[in-house]
Amino acid sequence: AQAASFGPNRHSISCALLAPRGLERVAMSFQKQIVIDCRGHLLGRLSSIIAKELLNGQQVVLVRCEDVNMSGSLYRAKLKYANFKRKKTNSNPRHGPFHQRAPSKIVWRTIRGMVPHKTARGAASLDRLKCFEGIPHPFDRKKRMVIPAALKVLRLRPERKFCKLGDLSNLFGWKHQELIQRLEGQRKVKSEAFHKKKVASQRSRTASVKKVKVSAEDQKVLEAAGFA
Repeated sequence: AQAASFGPNRHSISCALLAPRGLERVAMSFQKQIVIDCRGHLLGRLSSIIAKELLNGQQVVLVRCEDVNMSGSLYRAKLKYANFKRKKTNSNPRHGPFHQRAPSKIVWRTIRGMVPHKTARGAASLDRLKCFEGIPHPFDRKKRMVIPAALKVLRLRPERKFCKLGDLSNLFGWKHQELIQRLEGQRKVKSEAFHKKKVASQRSRTASVKKVKVSAEDQKVLEAAGFA
């Protein structure tokens, strides 16, 4: 399920996926660090896949956490979060539980709930996770991946209601939604300019390669080296 409609810098992870029906689950190929663009992913499905990869030793960076989707209307999500906010330690509320407002912190806590975080292995796995709103430097210059098994367009029926995590956070006291939108707007302008420059460079290179004439002797050398 390669997702081609997610822009030039978002690539599909063909690993760590619950593949479409009838196909086996494929293990994520281990990499030094994987940057995942959370836009358009369902919160629970994304979190469960990431939790398993963290426990397996993979380093994961989640960007654009404010654009994570949740199934159900915003009103329903608001009721659930209001109910969660009521839960506190009666004798001293400062002992927890703590109700995070920022989208990146909500995603982090959701993943923490799927990891045995009170053991050494679980604590070490959470240390391998980073969550951000927007796409800060240097992750704006790295290849970003998507997880098809967690994408809303592939996992949620089109008539079903959904909402964004950023909108829920904004209702409950997250104060940086406008700031993130402004910074993201600036980043997208730079990203588009870079992409156009890259495409033009590739086209000119392809055109120049076609124009080059290679002698018969050089052609044999190239073929021997595997560049034919």
